[in-house]
Amino acid sequence: MRDASTETETLNVLVWHVHPSWTTAFVQGRHTYLLPTDTRLGEWGRGREGRPWPDRAVEIDPADLAETDVDVVVLQRPHELELTARWLDRQPGRDVPAVYIEHDTPPEHAALSRHPLADRTDIPLVHVTDFNRLMWDNGRAPTRVIPHGVRDPGYRYTGESPRAATIINHPYARWRIAGTDLLGGLCDAAPIDVFGIGTEGMHTVLHREAERLTGKGELDQDRLHGELGARRVYAHTPRWTSLGVSVIEAMYLGLPIVALGTTEASACIPAEAGVVSTDPDILAEAVRQFVHEPLFAELTGKSARHWAQANFGLEDFLRRWDRLLSEQTAR
Repeated sequence: MRDASTETETLNVLVWHVHPSWTTAFVQGRHTYLLPTDTRLGEWGRGREGRPWPDRAVEIDPADLAETDVDVVVLQRPHELELTARWLDRQPGRDVPAVYIEHDTPPEHAALSRHPLADRTDIPLVHVTDFNRLMWDNGRAPTRVIPHGVRDPGYRYTGESPRAATIINHPYARWRIAGTDLLGGLCDAAPIDVFGIGTEGMHTVLHREAERLTGKGELDQDRLHGELGARRVYAHTPRWTSLGVSVIEAMYLGLPIVALGTTEASACIPAEAGVVSTDPDILAEAVRQFVHEPLFAELTGKSARHWAQANFGLEDFLRRWDRLLSEQTAR
């Protein structure tokens, strides 16, 4: 669907529901977002999954896509190239405009990891951080970076609980990658509550008392934001990851940040927002200070919130994506 003016151009965008936080931001735009929906397809047909997204996020049966006016495809996994060709009976990049967004750091050796789209010149490769674009071997693929955009959840900080908080999904399977092993030293400095899938029983695995290291499990987003806001500092521990949306949300909520200085963290968390270091002892001391000095934590958290609003706003995120999608359809 094209209006006469590119300023008001609206498109039918085929996109899979892969990462809920990213998709939540993406579907806030002005386009119609077609989400493949088929419970038999598992991860390839998740649809909305009941999420409170705008009506423009439309569930569609893959069998109906061949007869649907799809203006552009947003790919996120290599297998979606084959699915697009089969479901639309058109080749992405050749018969229908397409872009590919890479959410993750290379899974293997960064200097030697060649991206699956490295030999494609007809599909732009979009990274969520500058670090990701640097680490992947992008080959001949045209690349650009569109950082995360996050809906402002509001200032929720109270710091009433003298504890730190963090979010780690599947902490045992992602042990050193997620920095789960670092929590032992951090919780010796101050008690830590760990939110996320599979966090129950963490104190047993790390040989700490439950009061010092408490797994809180997975919570719905609104409740999670309230729980985070009650803690005094947010700890970001991954060794190898894209900049997680969770740490951006923590800044939006008004928490000061203590982060491991790897991947994009050092570039995206300024000194006024918290402490970034590759020294676990410095991180532990920072956690201890924020927990024991609530006024310092509150002031730093407000600076973190201002930084997040200025650098990870939803409006700028959607504007950048609108520009890219319009460029591709104009071709």
